[in-house]
Amino acid sequence: MTIRTDTAVLDRKGLEALVEALADDGRTVIGPTVRDGAIVLAELEGADELPYGCGVELDAGRYRLTHREDGAVFAHSAGPQSWKNFLHPQREKLWSADRTADGEVTVSAARPEPVSYAFLGVRPCDLRAIAIQDRVLTGGSYRDDGYGERRRGAFLVAVECAAPGATCFCVSMGGGPGTDSGFDLALTEVIDEAGHRFLVRAGSREGAALLEKLPRQEADDATRAAARAVVAEAADRMGRSMPPVNLQRLMGDSLEAARWDDVAARCLTCGNCTMVCPTCFCTTTEEVTDLTGDHAERWQRWDSCFDLDFSHLHGGPVRSSGRSRYRQWLTHKLGTWHDQFDSTGCVGCGRCIVWCPVGIDITEEVTALKAEADAKSHVTATTEDRTYEEEEAER
Repeated sequence: MTIRTDTAVLDRKGLEALVEALADDGRTVIGPTVRDGAIVLAELEGADELPYGCGVELDAGRYRLTHREDGAVFAHSAGPQSWKNFLHPQREKLWSADRTADGEVTVSAARPEPVSYAFLGVRPCDLRAIAIQDRVLTGGSYRDDGYGERRRGAFLVAVECAAPGATCFCVSMGGGPGTDSGFDLALTEVIDEAGHRFLVRAGSREGAALLEKLPRQEADDATRAAARAVVAEAADRMGRSMPPVNLQRLMGDSLEAARWDDVAARCLTCGNCTMVCPTCFCTTTEEVTDLTGDHAERWQRWDSCFDLDFSHLHGGPVRSSGRSRYRQWLTHKLGTWHDQFDSTGCVGCGRCIVWCPVGIDITEEVTALKAEADAKSHVTATTEDRTYEEEEAER
């Protein structure tokens, strides 16, 4: 059944009421706030903790806060965290085991207190990332029940992007600064001569019900037009772009490319790109015990394909070189992800570019791989043409 989308306009007081209403519903409200020189995602006590008047300056290996005179709340690009930190936490206890005095062992599954999250300020690229992780972690035969429980209870307030950063490339990955689905409420921030306000749309029954509780105004044509213009202008201001090529095919055809040696000479294999990526999902498990040996726990934690032990089998790691590990990450993200999950694993948020300590740029690497593949194809075609001409001359 199609859910009718309701539209209204909120002012700053309406935004404050939104945060209060989410908290009053018993939800833990997570949103952007300024901390330690960055805009991070954290629990909000009120709307006054949002980053009013803050922007960001981004580039490869560079992140700086900037001041904005217009007092915009959401005029900043993706920060060092994504919503993965809350839905798919870095460390989670799976079970514990205890041995009694008579030697009997009991195993108890970890059952953390359920959390009902409200995510405020979810960018369209991160909405796509959540949808990808939904497919990975709740579909198929190997579901993550903890993720599923947290995801089912999450209320998503999306914010359409008005200020893409120099490292954003969502449009070239099939996304964009606007969104039409996957949210409970969607905000578009508008600042013009008519004032500072938010066009809000409900995308679910829960969203529509919450919107009814808020102090709001009827959506007028001028605000609708201004909101459309914000999104359209943002789409034209992407700082990066992927080359227009079939990435799955390019990755498959580039396994022996010389470019991998070039990037391996720069890559520290630190795994920062996988930590900040909103779709990377790999985990490992570890067991810990107390000093008595009578209590043990199993924990799940994030892992990275850049970790030397990630592919360790009897006799050693399968991918021992930095070249092979970077190639694994990029070819999986852009290529073989399609084979597993029928989509790309990249949403174009640019976090891997910003938070790489040596500034490796995924769009630059793919462009170089394409140039190398094109050059190889040209040489092959030229050789074939010459062979044909020589055969014709002999005839």
